[in-house]
Amino acid sequence: MPLNEQQLVRRENLNKIRAAGIDPFPPEQFEVTHFAKDIKSDFLEEGSARFKHVKLAGRLMMKRLMGKASFAELQDSSGKIQIYVARDEICPDPENRTLYNGVFSKWMDIGDFIGVEGHVFKTRTGETTIHVEKLILLSKSLNPLPVVKVDNEGVVHDALTDPEIRYRQRYIDLLVNPHIKEIFKKRSQLITTMRNFFDEKGWLEVETPILQPIHGGAAARPFKTHHNTLDMNLYLRIANELYLKRLIVGGYDGVYEIGKMFRNEGMDRTHNPEFTALEIYIAYKDYDWMMEMVEQLIEKIAINLHHTTKVKYGEHILDFKGPYTRMSMYEAIQKYLQVDISGMDENQLRVLCREHHVEVDNTMGRGKLIDELFGAKVEDHLIQPTYITDYPIEMTPLAKKHRTVEGLVERFELFVNGKEIANAYTELNDPLDQRARFEEQLELANRGDVEAMALDEDFLLALEHGMPPTSGLGIGIDRLVMLMTNQHSIQEVLFFPQMKSKE
Repeated sequence: MPLNEQQLVRRENLNKIRAAGIDPFPPEQFEVTHFAKDIKSDFLEEGSARFKHVKLAGRLMMKRLMGKASFAELQDSSGKIQIYVARDEICPDPENRTLYNGVFSKWMDIGDFIGVEGHVFKTRTGETTIHVEKLILLSKSLNPLPVVKVDNEGVVHDALTDPEIRYRQRYIDLLVNPHIKEIFKKRSQLITTMRNFFDEKGWLEVETPILQPIHGGAAARPFKTHHNTLDMNLYLRIANELYLKRLIVGGYDGVYEIGKMFRNEGMDRTHNPEFTALEIYIAYKDYDWMMEMVEQLIEKIAINLHHTTKVKYGEHILDFKGPYTRMSMYEAIQKYLQVDISGMDENQLRVLCREHHVEVDNTMGRGKLIDELFGAKVEDHLIQPTYITDYPIEMTPLAKKHRTVEGLVERFELFVNGKEIANAYTELNDPLDQRARFEEQLELANRGDVEAMALDEDFLLALEHGMPPTSGLGIGIDRLVMLMTNQHSIQEVLFFPQMKSKE
C-alpha cells in the first residue's frame, strides 16, 4: 500500500533522528513516578515536596513552539497535562542542542511517546504544568492520529465517530476518545463484582473446554473446525452447561465459569458471534432460589458501579432493586397478544404466527414457534427487570418438568429493556427423561432445524451416575454491561467486535 504524505514525512523524521545519533526506539526502561491525573488533582501550591521531581511518560499530543521555549501536551494512561520545555535546560551544552532544535522542535510528531523529568508549577493562567528538565524520545509514531479538539467550554470539535475506524482500530478510539475507557473500566468492575459475590459464597471458578466434540447446552448453530492430529471434527462451544453439570456430578456444590461462547448466527446491535457469558450451577437449589440470587447479584453490581440501583438507559430509568415482576410465558403472551396459546398444537401455533405476521417455516416445532411469537410480540414490552417463567417443555430440553403444571418446565429468563439478560432452570437430572428430550431434538434436526441440540452420550452417562437437584444460570455479560453503561450497541462494550472484511 503506498504511503501518504504524512507517513512519508514521519519516516523522514525518523531517519533524521537516527542520523543525529538518537535511538527512536531505545531499549532502556523508563521509570514512571507520577501520573497526569494525580498531579492535576493534588498539586496545590509552588514548592510542594511531592512534586519537586516527577517522571511521566506518554504520547505527545500537541506542541506550541516559541523559539527557545515551548509548551506541549503529554497524554498518559490517566489523562493529559501541559509540559514546558526550555531549550537551554534540556540542552545545556551550546554546542549540542540537537535534542531541542531538531528532535523536539522539528522531528517529533504528534503521537510520539516521550518521557519527561522535572518539577510541577502553575502558569500565570493557573494551569498545572510540568517544567521539563530532561526529555527522552521513547517511541516514534509513524502514522498520524486523528486530531480531536476540545475548546475552553468543553465542546468537542472534529470528534472521531466513524464506527469503521473506532471498531476496527480500537486503539485509536481509546486514544482520541478517552471517555470510552470508562465503559471498559465498568465492564471490568462488573465482572470483578460477580467473581467476588460468588467467591464469598464458596463457589468454585472453573474452566471447561472451548473445543468440544458435540455442540450442546443451548439451541444455537455452532462454528465447526477440524483437529488435524486427532483427525476429528470439533465445535467451538455454544455453551459450557453440560461440562459444568459434570462437575456437579463429581461432587462440587457450586461451580461457575466466565468465558467466551461462540454461535454461528446473525450479527446486530445485541448479538456478536463471539460473546462473554457467565454460567453457574448450584447443587440442592431450584429456579425459585435462583431468581432471588440473581436479584441480589444484579442489585450489587448496580450499586458497585453507580452507587444506586437506579440506572439510566436511553429514555428509561431501570430499577434493579428486587423483587422483579414475574410472569409465565403463557401469561405474558396472553397479556400482550390477548390469546391463550396454552392448549394450541403446532399447526394452530403456525397459523397464529402467520396471522400476526411472524415469520416461521415448516422446520419449526411447537417450542420454536412459541419462541418466535414471544420474541416478536412480547419482548419489546419488558422494559423494567422482568422474569418470564414456566416455559413449554418443547422449548427447553435441559430443564426439569414443572412440579405442578403438565407440559411446562421450571425455567426463567430475565428480560430488561426488551432483551434477554439471563436464563436459568431447575436442571433436569433424570437421565431417562434427558435421553428422551435429546431424541426429540434429533427429530427436529432431521426436519432441518440447524439449532437443535445434539445427543451427548457422555453427558447422559454422567447423569446416570446421579446428579443432585441443581439450579443453573447463564448471564450474557456483554448485554448486562450495555445496560450498566448506557450503550445501545454491543460493539461499544467489546474491545474488538467482529467486523465484515474490508473487501
